[in-house]
Amino acid sequence: QVRLVESGGGLVQTGGSLRLSCAASGRSSSNYGMGWFRQAPGKEREFVAVISWSSGNAYYTDAVKGRFTISKDNAKNTVFLQMNSLKPEATAVYSCGMTSGLYTSSGYYYHWGQGTRVTVSP
Repeated sequence: QVRLVESGGGLVQTGGSLRLSCAASGRSSSNYGMGWFRQAPGKEREFVAVISWSSGNAYYTDAVKGRFTISKDNAKNTVFLQMNSLKPEATAVYSCGMTSGLYTSSGYYYHWGQGTRVTVSP
């Protein structure tokens, strides 16, 4: 049984930084991708970033390029999302998901964590 557990959310001021973590357990193969999505109040869930577990290749939505970095720690089976220069519009619940490739659509993700809340104050 695959389990994903996010942590690291919280309250931060505009311009601040947060580092989210997603710890994965129960998966034996390395042929998959891990992605971050976010859902702001009253809005649909949107793609943020994804990383290939085997190659380390990553892809970002344009809104976060240059400010967010997705990375992984193979030994800890953990994916990180370093978020810098945060803006109020980044306020959302951030969830990590597991997929079979570098997909940006949530429909291709088959395991999800419970989410961690990020609030960016003006």
